[in-house]
Amino acid sequence: MKALTITSPNNSIVEDVPEPVAGDNQVVVDVTRVGICGTDQEFFTGEMVYLHSNQAKYPVRIGHEWCGIVSEIGKGVNPKWLGQRVTGDTMLGCGTCYRCTSGRQHVCDDRYEIGVRNGWPGACAEKLLVPERALHALPDSIDDAIGALIEPAGNSLRAVEAALAGPRKEILIYGTGTIGLLCAQLAQAAGANVHLVGRNERTIKLAHEIGIKNAGTDLVKPKTGFDGIIDATNHKSIPHEIVQAVEPGGRVVYIGISGEPSLIDSRDLALKDVTAVGILSASPGLKGAIEIFARGEVDPRPLIAATISLNEVHDVFMGKRPAGAGDGPKIHIDPRMK
Repeated sequence: MKALTITSPNNSIVEDVPEPVAGDNQVVVDVTRVGICGTDQEFFTGEMVYLHSNQAKYPVRIGHEWCGIVSEIGKGVNPKWLGQRVTGDTMLGCGTCYRCTSGRQHVCDDRYEIGVRNGWPGACAEKLLVPERALHALPDSIDDAIGALIEPAGNSLRAVEAALAGPRKEILIYGTGTIGLLCAQLAQAAGANVHLVGRNERTIKLAHEIGIKNAGTDLVKPKTGFDGIIDATNHKSIPHEIVQAVEPGGRVVYIGISGEPSLIDSRDLALKDVTAVGILSASPGLKGAIEIFARGEVDPRPLIAATISLNEVHDVFMGKRPAGAGDGPKIHIDPRMK
């Protein structure tokens, strides 16, 4: 089968690799759509932190935002999965440690992360091997485009819930990438008054088009201040800034990760009685994201700029925007395209 492999910084190839075979309690998925994430770009440039902590090494088969159809099941797998459209959890805990058995498998020390950590091959390929326990069924109301956005949406939903977004809440989101825009859509769907700040004029324009009225490059503080603020950037100064900007008793949520240390003063948290929350993974948010999309409460499809083939991915990594691409920040891949 064809698969995309990053071989070293700034080098990737599409190569023929052996097709996966479903082992006990595993399935093989025919991939229909996979998203390119900032993490994938960091693997391409060599910046990804796991490359420097020995939790990943080249060559890397990337791709952790995906959907597809189960085409093969291994021993012990429920036959209901065969032919089912699915997406899945990126985080694959060991299943036996205290964190895994207490519902926190996404922070297991010995976890694999599909396409990211400890060598589990990712979904930028025609087929993907996945444990049955990681699968989430997709209803017919969720197409492939939305199906491959479930993983970033699960992360975003967790951030929005951590910010306690809801009616009469003023929620500020820094960043107009995929996560920032999804957070804005989900927070608004929850009834919050959403404020979105970014630097990219194209994605700010898109934010207006999808109904986020208070979106721009400058911060306009409401009279009552911000009840919750989400940092969906990778800028090292924002973590400190949002602690200063949030209302006393409010919440700050960190889902973006800077490439260098981002410092906050714990005295600012304590003296303002602020709750700070970090979000690592979509795992606890996947089910909720599927339900929200299935009910049609949020339509994330405008965030997708283009869908390309595996052969076009290298050019995207090198900064070339696909011909005819829309304003969205997300590029999808259909491994079946030639």
